[in-house]
Amino acid sequence: MKPGRMKPGPEFDRIRAFIAAVRTEAASVEIPPGDDAAVIRWPSDESVVLSSDAFVEGVHFKRAWLRWEAVGYRATAAALSDLAAMAARPAGVLVSLMVPPETEESMLVALGEGVGECLRRHETGLLGGDLAHSPSAVAIDVCAVGASRRPIGRGGASEGDEIWLTGAVGGAAAAVQAWGRSMEPDPRARAAFERPTARIAEAIWLGEHADLTALIDLSDGLAGDARQIAAASEARLRIDLDAVPLAPPLSEYASRDAALGLALAGGEDYELLLCCEEGSLETVQAEFERRFEIGLTKVGVVEEGEGATWTSASGARVPADLDGFDHFAPGRTE
Repeated sequence: MKPGRMKPGPEFDRIRAFIAAVRTEAASVEIPPGDDAAVIRWPSDESVVLSSDAFVEGVHFKRAWLRWEAVGYRATAAALSDLAAMAARPAGVLVSLMVPPETEESMLVALGEGVGECLRRHETGLLGGDLAHSPSAVAIDVCAVGASRRPIGRGGASEGDEIWLTGAVGGAAAAVQAWGRSMEPDPRARAAFERPTARIAEAIWLGEHADLTALIDLSDGLAGDARQIAAASEARLRIDLDAVPLAPPLSEYASRDAALGLALAGGEDYELLLCCEEGSLETVQAEFERRFEIGLTKVGVVEEGEGATWTSASGARVPADLDGFDHFAPGRTE
């Protein structure tokens, strides 16, 4: 991808290096990165879908955990996952970087390579962004731009709807738990944290083949995000703990209760939690699993009431105050 012309200088040399490393451009772009703003063509029959996602050193990652390529990839996937949560296709992303003044160009190149890898995987590109000085920590803000003929929000679930989950949960949380104990994560857990998949194609397909009423991506954990749907829909989500699919290596824990607690609250799985009209997914479940090579599991039902409740015929238990990630929860320091 060739950026627009920019004057010489240390800042602009770094911007050019980052853009060159990304190596991808959105198909709809008319004016490439390097100008004051991106210009893209827009279909008249679609709604614009926008989301911004920040990735801050010391909060979302630590330098000891990840190579810079993985940081760039993960930050981009997290933003694109917000489009998946609306069943929207991506039109491109804007990437703003805040880095210390001593940052070498090679680090920006590595970040750009990770961003580009993720964008190519999801068949979209870079629209533009910004580069700014940070006193110490590295921060990345990715604004995802998308489109949808029928965006699906969180607020449409009603009594009698079924609750379904794509894939499995807990892989990323297992990696974070290992790092917190100064251990090297299981390779499967590390991969889940480093290279999450934004379920864009899956969400669009499900929207076309089933009567979806509510949709969210699991960024803050199944427990917290289920409550988000419940609050937006003014309903209660009853989830069967025995049905929740655990990602490896959590599925191998000796204590399923401990594994469940970590998986439900850990977050950053970026799987889809969705509600649909009764019976509308069962007829296409097998086709979905063949097409996307991941599971699609019914995990509960929507009831009259509020919040989320947990049931288990096997006696599985989770903490009564179980919830998802909250940046400003009392006692949180990072």
